[in-house]
Amino acid sequence: MGKIITLLKLLPRLHQIVLSVLVMITIGVIFLPSEDAEASRNTKTALSGKIRLGEQAGNGPSSEDSDNDIKTKGYAYPVPLAFRTPEPPSADEIARNTQESGNLDLNDSALTQVAAPATAAPDEENETSEDFTVRSGDTLAALFKRAGLSARDVYEITLLPKAKKNLLKILPGEEISIVKNDAGQLKRVVYHLDPISTLKICKDDKGYSEEIIKKTVESRTKFASATISSNFWNAGVGAGLTPNQIMQLATIFGWDIDFALDLRQGDNFAILFEEEYADGEFLRNGNILAAEFYNQGDRYTAVRYKDGNYYSDEGRSMRKAFLRSPVDFKYVSSSFNPRRLHPVTGQVKAHRGVDYVAAVGTPIKAAGKGRVIKSGYNQYNGNYVFIKHNETYTTKYLHLKKRKVKQGQTVKQGQIIGTLGSTGRVTGAHLHYEFIVNGVHRNPRTVKLPQSLPIDRKEKSSFLALSKQLMAKLEQNKQVQLASQ
Repeated sequence: MGKIITLLKLLPRLHQIVLSVLVMITIGVIFLPSEDAEASRNTKTALSGKIRLGEQAGNGPSSEDSDNDIKTKGYAYPVPLAFRTPEPPSADEIARNTQESGNLDLNDSALTQVAAPATAAPDEENETSEDFTVRSGDTLAALFKRAGLSARDVYEITLLPKAKKNLLKILPGEEISIVKNDAGQLKRVVYHLDPISTLKICKDDKGYSEEIIKKTVESRTKFASATISSNFWNAGVGAGLTPNQIMQLATIFGWDIDFALDLRQGDNFAILFEEEYADGEFLRNGNILAAEFYNQGDRYTAVRYKDGNYYSDEGRSMRKAFLRSPVDFKYVSSSFNPRRLHPVTGQVKAHRGVDYVAAVGTPIKAAGKGRVIKSGYNQYNGNYVFIKHNETYTTKYLHLKKRKVKQGQTVKQGQIIGTLGSTGRVTGAHLHYEFIVNGVHRNPRTVKLPQSLPIDRKEKSSFLALSKQLMAKLEQNKQVQLASQ
């Protein structure tokens, strides 16, 4: 080494400087590591420390570490560029690069879609719903089997009180909705009990639950009126009334008007009635609230009170002690006639009642409250029922197809006592009806019927206020309709 130094001193000054620079460069290349090597060593050291730290803790890297930092013993080391997660380009960068490439048609939504980082959507359970119609002879078990469910599902659902009460009584034509997940497991059962109530059964990890969901019902008032030109039924249909409303109106005034024989052309009526809506959708027609009927120049009124009964606008009960006719009939084939010729024998024999013609099987109602004193059959009367109402009044019903009451039974006014038929000595299906007062046969169509009690005195003022309001509204609607014609 000493000889090398002596040799260097003998060289010219310029040569010494050049040689010294070369020696320094050589030493730097040999002993100084490159930047990549240094980064690699730092990375290995950091990763090694991190792994050792995880192994000591018994778990993997903390979720709190950032993507571009690695922690070792409480210190964060930057991850080299080669190991970093690349940042997605911004919308501005994409737009700038696009413009440079000559494409200027990208819109904001396109930029947003490209610029947004890709994220994995969480797994969501899909559900499918299918409606099953109850078939004749179906049980809940049979329907569930058709839906691909198990007997265990049936058993657990029928342990629920509401489900047991309703689902075990399913009828043909009804529908049950079954909701299942992707694995085919039951999630929900939906069964409509009626137009406003729905039974909903849910299944989750905790088991089964049930609830009855009811729609909000709103009542609205509607007006209708008509003038009779041909018959009452057609007038009612023309006014937009349903068959049930037409029969309800006839029942209300049935103690005062014989709808088969008393009506005349030009008679008219007007009514206010309820319409019920469930969640804004029409559900059904409700009660008649007030009505007015002009028959052969006589005015009859009816107002429904909170007790469910109808009274005249002055508070007199519309309900009499007896119905004017005990059956909803089409026409009268034979009226009360003491000197009628019998249609079978041809001999003069008093017809001591009224024959009402209707379809076979039409319900026959008790004209008033009383006790059944006869319920039997003979070759002349066929199936017959006699009812004693009190010491004054008795009614008789002949030629029934079936009897639905027994001797000694007490019946209410309007109760079904049998059905119309053609048993006994008859030429066709009809009801022969007799009305007896103190042992004497009277014409059921013209006999004066005893009145029921008027509205209670305590309720009179409240009723009159309601009556005044409803009848004024009825008259107002009549005037509006008249002005629009």
